[in-house]
Amino acid sequence: MEFDDDFLYEEDKMGMIITSGNVVIKKNASNLIGISIGGGSPYCPCLYIVQIFDNTPAALEGTLQSGDELCSVNGTSVKGKTKEEVATMIQTSENQVSINYNKLHADPRQGRTLDIALKKVKHRLVESMGNATADALGLSRAILCNDALVQKLLILQRTESLYKDLVAYAKSMLHAFFDLIQIHKVFGDCFVSIGVKEPQPRASEAFRQFGEQHRQIEKFGKLMLKMLKPILNDLGTYLHKVIPDTRLTISKYADAKFEYLSYCLKVKELDDEEQSYIALQEPLYRVETGNYEYRLVLRCRQEARLKFAKQRSDVLIKLELLDNKHVQDIVWQFQKFASGLATYYSKIQSILSTNLFPVEVDLTRSAFQYKLSEQNVSEQEFDSETDSKDEINENVVDETPMIDTTSLP
Repeated sequence: MEFDDDFLYEEDKMGMIITSGNVVIKKNASNLIGISIGGGSPYCPCLYIVQIFDNTPAALEGTLQSGDELCSVNGTSVKGKTKEEVATMIQTSENQVSINYNKLHADPRQGRTLDIALKKVKHRLVESMGNATADALGLSRAILCNDALVQKLLILQRTESLYKDLVAYAKSMLHAFFDLIQIHKVFGDCFVSIGVKEPQPRASEAFRQFGEQHRQIEKFGKLMLKMLKPILNDLGTYLHKVIPDTRLTISKYADAKFEYLSYCLKVKELDDEEQSYIALQEPLYRVETGNYEYRLVLRCRQEARLKFAKQRSDVLIKLELLDNKHVQDIVWQFQKFASGLATYYSKIQSILSTNLFPVEVDLTRSAFQYKLSEQNVSEQEFDSETDSKDEINENVVDETPMIDTTSLP
């Protein structure tokens, strides 16, 4: 095909829009602008940008994208030139390069074909496979297993397991304390009841105070439970909200990673197809009509890579913050838990520090017997008083002077 003549094949733009423009890019210290070029003579009628490298002048300038067509360099047309010749034209430029381009306005959704979806499924299956299974199927897990986030995900799972155990232990402990303070209440009510029925004043007061102490222990126990219950809520928030949200973020990151890898695999397949046709010296329709399908996949791969890089950065920052919060939060929760228990036990110690016992109690005599004995004592006292009165009366009678009736007329 002679590129000076009209194209033998009409360009197949696949419904995409092309607009023209010009950009001037300053070179870096390495005399590069940071792009790789594809297409060109003798197989493709146009040259296009394959990749924009990170942190390079082209990437920082932001105009050029993967899939854009190069029309001229420093005012010189690149039509009919090879990609090596165009690369030399850029390298021989001095401080800056002026590039005329045709921008490809592609919708990334147009590139999400069924083939890309199947490739994403394949990567998910490879991630869940063991090394032996993947090797047997001829699949590589290196790009998936060499991800540092996999280790962080394992750490997150261990942290989740730790929090589940802590919540379960704290709940069981607080339930046990609740049962214990209920026993203190019953114990206190029992001793107060004994104190009410005990006729001996000192013993009655001792039993009553002992029962009131256990009632106070029950009240302090309820206050302690109210103070420690928010700890369970905080741990539950971390366990049921923060960790699942982080897991969802990691899932989105994994989806972006699989999509990027799928486009990488698609580009590799299209390159292999092109090389096979070149080896057979046969024309390839999509290449000879501007290779727009390939350029669309390049644009989708660039968009997927940017999304993947952003998701990865967000996940790393979120996991780091989550790890720091986990360390600080769990220490604070332990301190609060220990402080609550220490306050509870110190109050119990102060309550029970009053020495009420020993108290002498005659257990052989019941309250009824005490009342009967008191009644007998009263009767005996009454009888003794009556005898005394009788004796007094008798003495009075004895002291009365006798009258001699014989002397009376």
